Amino acid sequence: MAGDVSGAGGSGGEPEPSDSMRTFGAMVQALREHAGLSREQLGEHVRYSKHMVASIEVGRRLPPPGFVERAEPVLGGTGALRRSAKHVVRKPGLARWFREWARMETEAITLYTYECRLIPGLLQTEAYARTLFEYELPPLGDEQIKAQWEARAARQRLLWERPNTAFGFILDEHLFLRRMGDAVVARELIDHIVGIAGLRNVQIQVMPPVAHSGLHGPLVLLETADDQPFAYSEGQESGQLISDRKVVSVLQRRYATMCAQALTPEDSMSLLQQMRGDL
Repeated sequence: MAGDVSGAGGSGGEPEPSDSMRTFGAMVQALREHAGLSREQLGEHVRYSKHMVASIEVGRRLPPPGFVERAEPVLGGTGALRRSAKHVVRKPGLARWFREWARMETEAITLYTYECRLIPGLLQTEAYARTLFEYELPPLGDEQIKAQWEARAARQRLLWERPNTAFGFILDEHLFLRRMGDAVVARELIDHIVGIAGLRNVQIQVMPPVAHSGLHGPLVLLETADDQPFAYSEGQESGQLISDRKVVSVLQRRYATMCAQALTPEDSMSLLQQMRGDL
């Protein structure tokens, strides 16, 4: 998955508001009403629109820069806003459109991924992921980056915590040739992936730069404990959960063919070690 706040790449949409955001918003609203101010009037004091004030009060938005300091004196000057703002964070989690698939991952007995854009989120290192976050548009704030990496790291525990789940990854060779960060980041990424490939329940293959059956794009296949097959396809700012058995069957056949077209797991690791030595 590329966009699990996801997946291989970026934010993939807004994470759910946290309890701390809702609590802070309710406090702002209560203090504003106690001060006899409308949202528009408070907005004038803090130099933001009434719509921004409304979004903060219902817990949809984090307080932007300057909001707390300018709101404090007109909302009682007790220091309550300043103290509570330190504890306001986004809920570490995944984009809404990805959350159902992520839940299914925790119960899957097989999970197979083909990726041709970026290293999948389940295999990323923190340095690699943070390099991706730096290229996000619109730019991400520090708290957003922190929340997205925490969500990604939490998902990665599946590889160790579900030893009876079979994980398979087919990765295009050029993913390792695209420089994401410096040579240190690249070497760490290869070492990390080679290490994961040593797990008994994980198989990683590299697809050489040739024509193959996965040219339609990335795909992920999953099978539940009750033998229900699903697929997932991700684009920019969206994702599609596929449950139609006929469609999933076609994608399963494509993945099986790609396994035969890719390098063997052993040859894949040899290639990665060679690429690491060339860095």
